[in-house]
Amino acid sequence: MSDCLFCKIAAGEIPSNKVYEDETVYAFYDIDPQAPTHFLVIPKAHIASVAEITPENATVVAHIFAVISKVTKELGLESYRVVSNIGEQAGQSVPHLHFHVLSGRDMTWPPG
Repeated sequence: MSDCLFCKIAAGEIPSNKVYEDETVYAFYDIDPQAPTHFLVIPKAHIASVAEITPENATVVAHIFAVISKVTKELGLESYRVVSNIGEQAGQSVPHLHFHVLSGRDMTWPPG
């Protein structure tokens, strides 16, 4: 999508602090971190949220979780939280599928 913030970041049109990139996904540090380590992993293809996952595009989610596993190991993270907000009421501020990875502090429950 031409007006999507995360599509522009993944395309390199908007600068970011890259953590990881391959042909399918892009990971970058959050500009407003909520933990000592806080990065996002997004598909390069535009998918608005988890609500738009279909059998045809579901493999990207499996790949995202493989990337999260790889990157957290490379960063030496043994304990972390993975979050995806779906919809405005849940706190999704950018309508592009993304997973927050947070680590480096105690996480409380319930989280909201």
